[in-house]
Amino acid sequence: MTDDALVIGGRRLTSRLFLGTAGYPSRTVMLNALEAGGAEVVTASIRRISLDGYAESLVDALGDRLLFLPNTAGCLTARDAVLTAQLAREALGTEWVKLEVIGDSELLYPDVEELLRATETLVADGFTVLPYCNDDPVTCRKLADAGAAAVMPLGAPIGSGLGIQNPHAIEVICARSPVPVILDAGIGTASDAALAMELGCSAVLLNTAVSKARDPVRMAAAMAGAVRAGRDARLAGRIPKRFGAEASSPQLGLIGS
Repeated sequence: MTDDALVIGGRRLTSRLFLGTAGYPSRTVMLNALEAGGAEVVTASIRRISLDGYAESLVDALGDRLLFLPNTAGCLTARDAVLTAQLAREALGTEWVKLEVIGDSELLYPDVEELLRATETLVADGFTVLPYCNDDPVTCRKLADAGAAAVMPLGAPIGSGLGIQNPHAIEVICARSPVPVILDAGIGTASDAALAMELGCSAVLLNTAVSKARDPVRMAAAMAGAVRAGRDARLAGRIPKRFGAEASSPQLGLIGS
C-alpha cells in the first residue's frame, strides 16, 4: 500500500484521528482510550494544564510519542488567544497551537474577525497554527492565505454530537483548501467520522464522543476504524448515485430469456 501519511507544518503523521483529553471519567481511562484510538496528536486547553512543573502534568503522562497540541479554548479575543499561545510555547516548548477564539459563549461559535487577526499574528511569530473555524469556505480560504497550517471547520456545535450538519460545505472546503482540512466538533459516533473522511477531510479531531461514551476505550477504537474506513473509501472512489435501479448481475443469458 502506498504511503498515505498526513503532513502538517512539515511534520509527518500516520494517524488521522486527533483526540482531546477532557471529560474522561479518569486519567487511566483517558490514556487507554488514546492508546485504543492510536492518536498521534492530542489536544488540551492550556488553561486547565498545570504549568508549575511536569511531575504530575498531563503532558508528562502523555509521553514523548504523542504530539501535544495545546489549544486556546476559552479565549474571547485575539489578544487573549495570542498571549495564551505564547504562554504555551514558553511552558511546553511547542510552536503548534490549536487556535480557538470564541465569539458566542453559548453556542461556542468562532469569532471570525478575531480568529483571522490572531492567526496572522501567531504565524508571523513562528507558530504552526491550526484554527478552529466555521464551516465556511471563504473563512477557510482566508485562514489558509493568512498562513494557517491546516483549517479545522466545525461539523456542528462543540459537544453537540449532532454530526456533520452541512456536508456540502465541508466537501467544498476540502475541494478548495490548499492546506489540510481537519473536521473539528460535532462528531457523535463513528459513522460521522467516516463521513468526514469520505467528504475529503484529511483528519478528524474529536473529544466528547469518546470521553462521554459509555465505554470510551471501545468508542476510541471504533473511531479509529471509522477514520481508516472513511479514508479508504474516499481514495477508492464511491460509485455515482442514481435514482433508478441497475442490476448488478448480467441480464443476458438468463433462463427463459
